[in-house]
Amino acid sequence: MARPKMLKLPEVLEEIEMSRAAFYRMRARGKAPKLIKLPNGQVRCRRSDLDAWWERIEQTAA
Repeated sequence: MARPKMLKLPEVLEEIEMSRAAFYRMRARGKAPKLIKLPNGQVRCRRSDLDAWWERIEQTAA
């Protein structure tokens, strides 16, 4: 089975056109896509989690 696509935080920030500070403020409010902290301390976001977040944002805006 193929591993899910994992995006680095800079890739996520570029796609959603948001600064790191704004992203972490949104995350503190529970409004950001789910992140995964790896054992080496790096942060990743599954492509599927980011896509699901986009869908929730679009539904909220509609």
